[in-house]
Amino acid sequence: MHVVCICQTKDDPKPAEPEKEAKEHLPPSDPLFLLEDAVSETVAMGTLPALHFLNETVFEKTASEREDGEEIISRTADQRSDLISGVYEGGLKVWECTYDLLELIEKDRETFGGKSVLDLGCGAGLLGILALKRGARQVHFQDYNSTVIEQLTLPNVLLNCHDDDVESEDDEKEKGMGQKEDGCKKNVKDVEKQEASGGDPPPKKRALDPSQHSLLARCRFFSGEWIKFLALLLKEDRSPKYDIIFTSETIYNMAYYPALHETLYRLLAPDGLVYLATKAHYFGVGGGLHLFEKFVEERGIFSVDHLWDVEEGLQRHVVGLRFKMVKAS
Repeated sequence: MHVVCICQTKDDPKPAEPEKEAKEHLPPSDPLFLLEDAVSETVAMGTLPALHFLNETVFEKTASEREDGEEIISRTADQRSDLISGVYEGGLKVWECTYDLLELIEKDRETFGGKSVLDLGCGAGLLGILALKRGARQVHFQDYNSTVIEQLTLPNVLLNCHDDDVESEDDEKEKGMGQKEDGCKKNVKDVEKQEASGGDPPPKKRALDPSQHSLLARCRFFSGEWIKFLALLLKEDRSPKYDIIFTSETIYNMAYYPALHETLYRLLAPDGLVYLATKAHYFGVGGGLHLFEKFVEERGIFSVDHLWDVEEGLQRHVVGLRFKMVKAS
């Protein structure tokens, strides 16, 4: 069981810091420097393509060497906290419910060919990366913290910018054949140190020039509060509508429900689907699925369907949100 440590009380749910403006992050001119001396981890789950990401333990131990204008890495270390509401929203960790959602996608053989996808509160970006490798037309990544986007999400996308396990839309029709036989869960990981010689080169060595790579060209990266992020997108001549929105472990704080609901309402395509993965309850601020379902029901915009329920231990759920009626574009 993993209990989220939150430096906030139920009686004081509001963020302690000023609003965080939204901005778009472009890949650096030489993005491969982000992968220098990287130690990667791989999650393999059933028929899903392998997902590579920076090893969390090594990332934390090398935190002092990373650019961190927000000082979130040092502040979380000083306070020994997984999350500081309004300062750092937990994006440097891969939380349990993300793996639940990956498992559901694998179980349902979900594909994303030609779809527009948003990974909202993306953290490491595994859900968006999966959609990208399964043929999504475009994937946008958003996290509260710019440090998370620049030091974790972007490098993780780069780790996956190689062609050996990237699937096209045609590949989707033939899924399930000849891939990993083990129907394993999140514990099947291959932690590999980046070696200079011997064996197959690690992901960063196989990566193509990211500035020319089709996967990276389909991505955009954003940081900032949800309402600010929403406003930034709505300023565009053709603001995006997403067929799929992933959001995992984002309903722990009731103070954020209005902003989350408005963002989903304004950005989801009329026949789109929101995958929301969550714990039943978050100790410390009092948020959880029951309260969020009540919030959504009172507004009458979305229907909520339970797609996946984990009853053992700390209860976890994956739910789907759709518009109750077809929404005009």
